[in-house]
Amino acid sequence: MPAGPGRVDPEVITLSVLDRSPTRRGGDAPRALRDTVAFARDIEALGYHRFWVSEHHSVPGVAGSAPTVLAAAVASATERIRVGTGGVMLPNHRPLVVAEQFGVLESLFPGRIDMGLGRSVGFTGGVRQALGHEKDDADRFGDQVRELLGFLAGDQTAYPGVHAIPAEGLHVPAFLLATGAGARLAAELGLPLVIAPVRGEGPLLEAIEGYRSGFRPSARASRPYVVVSTAIAVAETAERARRLLIPEAWSTVYSRTHGVFPPLSPVEEILAGPLSDRDQERLDRALDGQIAGTPDEVGGRLADLVAKTGADEILVTTSTFDQAERLESYRALAEVAGLPDYAGKQSLAAVS
Repeated sequence: MPAGPGRVDPEVITLSVLDRSPTRRGGDAPRALRDTVAFARDIEALGYHRFWVSEHHSVPGVAGSAPTVLAAAVASATERIRVGTGGVMLPNHRPLVVAEQFGVLESLFPGRIDMGLGRSVGFTGGVRQALGHEKDDADRFGDQVRELLGFLAGDQTAYPGVHAIPAEGLHVPAFLLATGAGARLAAELGLPLVIAPVRGEGPLLEAIEGYRSGFRPSARASRPYVVVSTAIAVAETAERARRLLIPEAWSTVYSRTHGVFPPLSPVEEILAGPLSDRDQERLDRALDGQIAGTPDEVGGRLADLVAKTGADEILVTTSTFDQAERLESYRALAEVAGLPDYAGKQSLAAVS
């Protein structure tokens, strides 16, 4: 389908989805996980390429704590879409166990599993202690990734005679979630890079350029592959689209000032509440860099993002309180991007 007004050429960009399984006011964590599985079915029907889940521990507003388990549920509920993690936080786990888990996933759902890896450790000292790790464990991320890849390839030498069964010899695509030094590690190991503009456009472009210039072709990737992760909201008006992003942005702002990421709240409650000038400034900053607007506006901004970054893929992270509105935004984005399976997809799974 050729690109037109309000469209992005589907031959130029791939669209995928990351869902963090946020809880919502009036709901609970089990409901959030079931919602993620139902949402994955909808996303598959719309023609998106991948559906990833995340890892967070002891975060009241986020239910996704066991990404490989949740990925198995998502893969079971879908048929075609690639399923993976965005990501497994490797410092929290032994590489052998992670290799085994992805080996099981790939064995059960061959050709559909992605292994996204991150370097974050528990958010607080108490969480890190409960996980049996320290903050500086993240400094060994590179060695852990190499060990994990060695278990998958069957050529690790740190533990003679130890094999990751059933993972050994299976092809499980690996992605590194990274910025800065992490991007350099992805280049060194010849792995696809997943990166978000959390520090602004300048650092994002610098990290991507460093990744591309330092990339070493590997058995896993012959060339650099960049996935840019960001929130995108599409609606009939720019104001309505921006409102879709406010619940998660506000929870992010709240977490940075109170140390707790709360369940998503209705946008009307957030805007009606007492927002100080500082809170409003933080909220506006959290929304900066995210893409929101009408189909034509989003098509233009998405095309601009791809042109600036040279991204091979966009990982859309949009969440909001109203799940019907979220699904409608993803449906509109699928139309903007001309996703191949979009046309005629009217019977989507109901939001539970």
